[in-house]
Amino acid sequence: MPGFGRNKTSNFYAPYLASNALKNDQELKHKPMEIEQVNFVEGAKNAEGIAVIIDVFRAFSVACYCMSKGVAKIFPVGEVDEARELSKTIGAAVLIGERKGKRLPGFDYGNSPTEILAADLKGKIIIHTTHAGTQGIVNATRADEVLTGAFVNAKATSEYIKSRNPEKVTLVKMGLEAIKASDEDDLCAEYIESLLNNQDFDQYEAVKTMRESPFSARFFDPEKPWSPPSDFDLCMDIDRFNFALRVSKDSSGNFNLERIDINS
Repeated sequence: MPGFGRNKTSNFYAPYLASNALKNDQELKHKPMEIEQVNFVEGAKNAEGIAVIIDVFRAFSVACYCMSKGVAKIFPVGEVDEARELSKTIGAAVLIGERKGKRLPGFDYGNSPTEILAADLKGKIIIHTTHAGTQGIVNATRADEVLTGAFVNAKATSEYIKSRNPEKVTLVKMGLEAIKASDEDDLCAEYIESLLNNQDFDQYEAVKTMRESPFSARFFDPEKPWSPPSDFDLCMDIDRFNFALRVSKDSSGNFNLERIDINS
């Protein structure tokens, strides 16, 4: 298994853009984009610029599938009790969440894109809590903007970042339970960085690598029905969605995910 450049920093130099509207055909030069890869909650706490909180298996893949089902709103929350309290406040909300990969007691769905595809969520309000991904969101307090990161919308996310032309991008790899570096999040960070740098990336090899990775074994273990094989395929359906998910706060201080559609 090749290393995927943990905690690596690189630069992206955007091309010079000439504008006919400028006097004397002067060219505008974009500032260099610093890209840093970091890990876990501590990395999220220190993330600067645009922070991309990456959780491929399965939080932010699930969030994209939820959004594609026409939900009204998604609230990512860090703690289980907070999710339940928010549900009481909102009223008619759908609870989605896991700990140790399993659906939480009293929740409507687990953290499974397979379950979400089969659900009728149009117009529903979602409250989502997970072991890793949502922890990154609530802790990325120093970032100028926060986006979710997953293979299913990586290209759209990179296109949005390019449109913002930030000085710095921090790719936060949440890993397994936010305590152990994982192949899928490392590889997704490499893919997003390659897109930002206009570099080639072999999607076929990425899927092959992940299918053979020990971090994917749960999806093919018949003793873990809460992680079906179809979840692997759905999480590794690279660039299925043409939207980014940006984190914002409502008037009550609750985090929610905003869909940013990207024009092809």
